[in-house]
Amino acid sequence: MSEYRHLTFSVEDGIGYLTLNRPEKKNAINDALCLEIEDVFRALPSDLNVIVLSGNGPEFCSGLDLSEHTAREPFEVVQHSRMWHRVFSHIRNSGVPVVAAMHGAVIGGGLELASCAHVRVSDETTFYRLPEGRHGIFVGGGASVNVARVIGAGRMTEMMLTGRTLNAEEGERLGLAHYVVAKGKAYEKACELAATIATNSRYSNWAMTTGLNRIDNMSSDDGLYTESLIAGMTQTSGEVKERIDAFLNRKKK
Repeated sequence: MSEYRHLTFSVEDGIGYLTLNRPEKKNAINDALCLEIEDVFRALPSDLNVIVLSGNGPEFCSGLDLSEHTAREPFEVVQHSRMWHRVFSHIRNSGVPVVAAMHGAVIGGGLELASCAHVRVSDETTFYRLPEGRHGIFVGGGASVNVARVIGAGRMTEMMLTGRTLNAEEGERLGLAHYVVAKGKAYEKACELAATIATNSRYSNWAMTTGLNRIDNMSSDDGLYTESLIAGMTQTSGEVKERIDAFLNRKKK
């Protein structure tokens, strides 16, 4: 297990376990935590197949650590926001699937973080909020793209204007979570899903986690062309032939 101050990260049998570890701060995100996340993703082991992202303590992540918020000049704010964008883009685009196990607060920057995961599991205690409007600020960690892509710009605007709280079931209906499970069971379900994902072809996992996000930003013609290129890369590997042969042989039995 690698040693970090604000998170823990370990790998076992091809599955990585990344846990936010500031329970006394409800796992609020500060710059140091951001940079530790980046350090993890910049040094992922080559045999890693999937990552489970979770939070230690009663909350998944309560957002930006306002106790460390400092007054900045406009350009400094831009640079700070771009640092968050850079760090969170590693989660979305590393090519390794990330399964988030959420419970308790998933607020502000915590929702920005969670929205970068490819599969999201919540338990029934999970709640979501975008409180930036109440603080007189605007999102800066990628929500205007990543959260809005999930729930739509209109719903996100309403959440920010009103500061409303969505419960676990409402979040699932909007796509903020793909699964809702009983209290205390999100991590178990996330690990179960991660174990399944880890058995996929590494080529396909890479293609699904890096290709679809990009295709979503393209015109239809460019997206279809890119789809064909990715299909050509993944479907011609020796591993794929072995998997298809095994499937066909099983069907014959």
